[in-house]
Amino acid sequence: MKITFLGTGTSQGIPIIGSNHPVCLSDNPKDKRLRVSVLVEWDNYSFVVDCGPDFRQQMLRSNCTKIDGIIFTHEHADHTMGLDDIRPFFFKQGDIPIYAHKRVLKALRNRFDYIFETKNKYPGAPSVTQIEIDNQPFSVGNIQVIPVDGLHNKLQVFGFRFKDFAYLTDMKTIEDKEVDKLKNLDVLVVNALREEPHISHFNLKEALSFINYVKPKRAYLTHISHHLGFHDEVQQKLPKNVFLAYDNLQITI
Repeated sequence: MKITFLGTGTSQGIPIIGSNHPVCLSDNPKDKRLRVSVLVEWDNYSFVVDCGPDFRQQMLRSNCTKIDGIIFTHEHADHTMGLDDIRPFFFKQGDIPIYAHKRVLKALRNRFDYIFETKNKYPGAPSVTQIEIDNQPFSVGNIQVIPVDGLHNKLQVFGFRFKDFAYLTDMKTIEDKEVDKLKNLDVLVVNALREEPHISHFNLKEALSFINYVKPKRAYLTHISHHLGFHDEVQQKLPKNVFLAYDNLQITI
């Protein structure tokens, strides 16, 4: 299984428009972060988790030419607003499967009504196949994906486990019964927004505590704000099995 970090930034990305913060002015490519998303590939399957406003750029940068579906964690704009850019895949492949909670599917239908239209559909619009998911395992390709239920402040969000890889973003609280789904992982990806506490995201201390509790072989931090600091400086402070993810990083499991 190959994982490509398409984006590792928070909702505004890094650099932030008009910001003079030192991290936003950094020349280090690892300090430049698109909105958060991953590409998960195994056998001949390619699935994207979340489809934010940088989706087109991410697909071009990763040389991705096929997706078998998009799996959504939740409905916020930085995770969904690239849906229109599935058009090239749709023109080649036909309807693109999307997997999401029923609430998220409703939000997508409201925002992208022309994609979901069945009568008098605009000829250039893509089409999707809606697959409603809840907190039960579901099949993608030839494997089962296990949802991990959590809260983003008060909003329900899903993380996902693919075999021995788990991806959690925009998490703040997770019940013990959900954490039990994360035993014996090779790789855990989890959000770590900044050092200061935040109402709806793990900060760095919370993320490291969570990693220590779950005990994966390796862990990667994502959904990173410029307030966390420079990539290279933060990495030096992390435990030996914890890594600060960066855009276009590829790992193999």
